[in-house]
Amino acid sequence: MGKKVNPTGKEKRQKRKDEQHRLKLAMQMVEKANALTDPLEPFPAFKVFKKDDLHVMLYVKRLADLEDNVKEWIFNLTKQNMEEMYNNCSWGWNDKKKQEELMDESAWYLIAKLVDGKLLGFSHFRFDIDEGIEVLYCYELQLEVDVQRKGLGKFMMQILELMAFMNNMKKVVLTVLKNNDNSHFFKAINYQIDDSSPIDEDDDDEEYPYEILSKINKKLLSG
Repeated sequence: MGKKVNPTGKEKRQKRKDEQHRLKLAMQMVEKANALTDPLEPFPAFKVFKKDDLHVMLYVKRLADLEDNVKEWIFNLTKQNMEEMYNNCSWGWNDKKKQEELMDESAWYLIAKLVDGKLLGFSHFRFDIDEGIEVLYCYELQLEVDVQRKGLGKFMMQILELMAFMNNMKKVVLTVLKNNDNSHFFKAINYQIDDSSPIDEDDDDEEYPYEILSKINKKLLSG
């Protein structure tokens, strides 16, 4: 068995320099994505969703550009869909904390509404650095009950992936509660357990109520 060779100081410095350069490039990618006026603009075909009796219009806006009534609806729909699940795990629901997360200045929103203006669903997402790489992080995907399981959620996730990969993000990442039966939807559309997802150990008193899932940009991650 060969002798283990430890890296020299020079090699360590070079590795650190390479990592710093990589992070700098990742931050530049994120800044470039966040400077966009409308990330959905290159995909006009995805601004409309039609299925059966549904005729949905979709658009993307920064938090600062959303109307107050839309912001209020975003919070209320999230609370309606998620409060019980939060309270049934160690997270617990907190109006103030969720409001702060949803209304963070870095938030982008993908909004789905009927042609008559009725709001149907949204995704809160951000272009960000996660675990040292550039990602589109999906914080929420929430739909009104009467439009769930009709293909709209899948369509909205496709939009997020298009916007992410067009803007050279390495992954789309999201966090799901283990007690949320609807979270199986993400695995059904090929989201995998991310390397950053915590693992419950048999000898560890802490159990994690959530998983982190991701879908990689295969063209970039190998680069």
